[in-house]
Amino acid sequence: MRHSVSGRKLNRNTSHRLAMFRNMVTSLLQHERVYTTDAKAKEIRRWADWMITLGKRGDLHARRQALQVVRDKKVVAKLFSDLAQRYQARSGGYTRAVKVGFRPGDGAPISIIELVAGETEKKKKKRKGKKEGAATPARKKAAPTKPAKEKKEKKGKKEKEAAPPVEAIQPEESKTIAAPAEPTPPEDTEKSE
Repeated sequence: MRHSVSGRKLNRNTSHRLAMFRNMVTSLLQHERVYTTDAKAKEIRRWADWMITLGKRGDLHARRQALQVVRDKKVVAKLFSDLAQRYQARSGGYTRAVKVGFRPGDGAPISIIELVAGETEKKKKKRKGKKEGAATPARKKAAPTKPAKEKKEKKGKKEKEAAPPVEAIQPEESKTIAAPAEPTPPEDTEKSE
């Protein structure tokens, strides 16, 4: 059984899988956006967050740990200078995976994994209805219940009131199209007078 085993194998042996993730994390940090399958994107998210956390730490040991994964010195320099400053105020969640569809060849679900914009402060939501100085109101007691017969009678009245008249059901066009009574010719009206 596979209880509490983290990570995805992705049908690859260990060396292939680790090399693939190192290459993908390097590409993600370099270009800040990568198209890949959903499963790989979810796994790369872990690696990228780990690398950015090392960049935020900024010491020599963190730089050497990052160089073990990211095999490009220029990308590590970018990680420790630009990306570390961008995410200094953010504690995790540096990447976003967005599903974009399916690959035409094999139908595999494809995602874009990208670095999120570095937001320094979160906006606080104002709550409606509560005032700063007001104390919390005491709970109201439940209203006494009425007998069930009265409720049934009220329900029947509501249904009758809620039913619209027959004229309202018909569209307005049908009302105006209704054939008028035959007009009397003007000659007949003169004779009857």
